[in-house]
Amino acid sequence: KRKKKATERCSLPASSWEERLMNVVTPLWRLPYQEQLQVKYESQRKILQTLTSCLEELGIHMQKPGGLCCPLQPVVPSPIINGYRNKSTFSVNQGPDGNPKTVGLYVGTGRERNIVCVKANHMKDIPPKHKQVAQCYEEFIHCSPLDPCILFHKGGHWRELVVRTTGHGHTMAIVTFHPQVLGQKALAAQKALLKEFFTCGPGAVCALTSLYFQESTMTRCSHEQSPFQLLHGEPHIFEEVLGLKFRISPDAFFQVNTGGAEVLYQKVRELSQASEDTVLLDICCGTGTIGLSLAHQMSKIIGIEVVEKAIEDARWNAAYNGISNSEFHNGKAEVVLPQLLASWEDARPVVAVVNPPRAGLHYRVVRAIRNCKSIRKLLYISCKPEGEAMRNFLELCCPPDPRKKLAGEPFAPMLAIPFDMFPHTVHCELVLLLTR
Repeated sequence: KRKKKATERCSLPASSWEERLMNVVTPLWRLPYQEQLQVKYESQRKILQTLTSCLEELGIHMQKPGGLCCPLQPVVPSPIINGYRNKSTFSVNQGPDGNPKTVGLYVGTGRERNIVCVKANHMKDIPPKHKQVAQCYEEFIHCSPLDPCILFHKGGHWRELVVRTTGHGHTMAIVTFHPQVLGQKALAAQKALLKEFFTCGPGAVCALTSLYFQESTMTRCSHEQSPFQLLHGEPHIFEEVLGLKFRISPDAFFQVNTGGAEVLYQKVRELSQASEDTVLLDICCGTGTIGLSLAHQMSKIIGIEVVEKAIEDARWNAAYNGISNSEFHNGKAEVVLPQLLASWEDARPVVAVVNPPRAGLHYRVVRAIRNCKSIRKLLYISCKPEGEAMRNFLELCCPPDPRKKLAGEPFAPMLAIPFDMFPHTVHCELVLLLTR
């Protein structure tokens, strides 16, 4: 069976592998864009139907016309359809031709033992600059005597590449490297070679604003666990959103579609219907983009984020843009938020915005929001509403449950708006407005 898979890797032409990759990562790429939006609308409708059914099982009957628990608006299109990504992550692994130093995206699964790394040259969602940096990185590791690190326990060093770009023309490259048993002198030599390649060698064509290097013995590693080492250029890149300038660190969260993010944040501003005496709680705030874009119409902005460097960026962003009514807290939301709200005696109305990762909100965060009487409106932004976010929706909307310590008045879904932040893929960013 393995021989058959190896033969297949060699026998298929490059164009077939590129098409297979596009089908895996961007399965809607063949459809006209309006048809893509319709496919996504139907998908979001099914998600709301599931939420409606689950609420009815809890004894909450709130079907609106159309059989959904709240109105579902059409999918808001992305301003840019092709090459919209401002961040791409490339893996290093065996290519279809057997080359173990291929830089690209995965096709296949570990369970089936048929993973192949295919170059991303034909991907519609990835901009040319990202592809250029990936190609140069592949050229560099081809010339390196060190092996790629495909399986940690089998040795090797060169690992994934992250490329971030901005509308200002900035480009940041982050190379992940497994040190294995290399000493500091050998590590320094590899860093010097990488820097030379991208500043004086063939990689200089990429005109990197920042080149980072991270030694990592784990699949994913934060700056606190293993610092990002700046080998060349500026420590940050900069982006502009809704007239505000934002600083971005290597591991700071920033919406992957900048133009789409502007449209989304404008709608969040509209839905918040905040007045000058309103406090905004921006939970999982990243670099502070949502909160700071609403700051001028709010009394106060309070942001919470687990990534320390992102909080540093958020504070810098506030100061640079002359926003003085904001404060940002670093730490896990499930620790910071309950402490913050436990002694909340502020009489001002509170609007909460949450934009969690795919794993959704921690239960203690949901409980803290639910039990804070001052929070009357919640905007839940989810990139995977059919996943753990669904559990959050139900916990926020279910009847009071003393066993789960959900004592506060339940929220009710009022409006759902999907945003196409990821053209050519099946994914949407759903904004669900909840009130009580």
